[in-house]
Amino acid sequence: MYLVVDIGGTLVKTALMDRGGKIIKKDSRPSSKENIEAFDKVLFASIDDMYSEDVRGIAVSTPGAVDTDTGVIYNGGSFPFQHRVNMKAKLKERYDVAVEIENDGRCAALAELWLGSLKDKRDAIVLVLGSGVGGGILIDGKVHHGRNLLAGELSYVMDAVDPESKKATFFGSTGSAVNMIKRINKEKEVADVTDGRKAFKFINAGDTVANQIFDEFCLSIAVQILNLQYIFDPEVFAIGGGISAQPIVTERIQQSVKELKQANPFHAADPTIVSCHYQSDANLYGALYHYLTEHEKTGRN
Repeated sequence: MYLVVDIGGTLVKTALMDRGGKIIKKDSRPSSKENIEAFDKVLFASIDDMYSEDVRGIAVSTPGAVDTDTGVIYNGGSFPFQHRVNMKAKLKERYDVAVEIENDGRCAALAELWLGSLKDKRDAIVLVLGSGVGGGILIDGKVHHGRNLLAGELSYVMDAVDPESKKATFFGSTGSAVNMIKRINKEKEVADVTDGRKAFKFINAGDTVANQIFDEFCLSIAVQILNLQYIFDPEVFAIGGGISAQPIVTERIQQSVKELKQANPFHAADPTIVSCHYQSDANLYGALYHYLTEHEKTGRN
């Protein structure tokens, strides 16, 4: 039995999973972006509620640039106070079990490589659409980290820069599923602006305002998919995150790519785009797979 944690900008998810990837029990609670103390309180409570003597190890998926060897997080993504925090050492000291930690976008890619839509693929890119845009890049069947652990940190990719102020718009904002949902719900005067189900109810019903916002969102994703195709030339792109459970997401992104190519005949790329198999649970599976592969190297549990 392994305790797996997926730290997201909105929720901290925990699951008890067996070695084959079966989820025995699962839970979630709102994450905290207030400070490190509030963050740790949520993290520890999430683990404590699941923890038992049957747990052989803890596997963690988290935002930020992660040094998987040391367990130190850099930048922190949605949690800037996590910069230079050694979460691996912190959890190992508290729970006295083996701990492995990996970046969330790379966990999503590992999940799809292990048991999902990228099984048997060598070169692929996963886009995780959530609070920002996470990414996992597979090169020759392995997750690419980069010299500075920044490979796949797509939220930092710039969409445009104002020539006078040098201020930029970032893909993490224009490609944010959370921002898109909030915009729709504000326009439709929904009480809970974070309610994704209601936002997609408007989209799927053909509401004009909702679809205009959704189309802008999908176009921003399509633009970067074409850019990434020319840089990495992968076999396939897999769309992940909670909203990927909605078939219209991948369909509309595919349509946006076609429209971009029609409007710009110079394009030679023809990217293949699929939905992630594990959707909102991808990071849990990927974190476990990372744990297992790391411990198989050394013959540990």
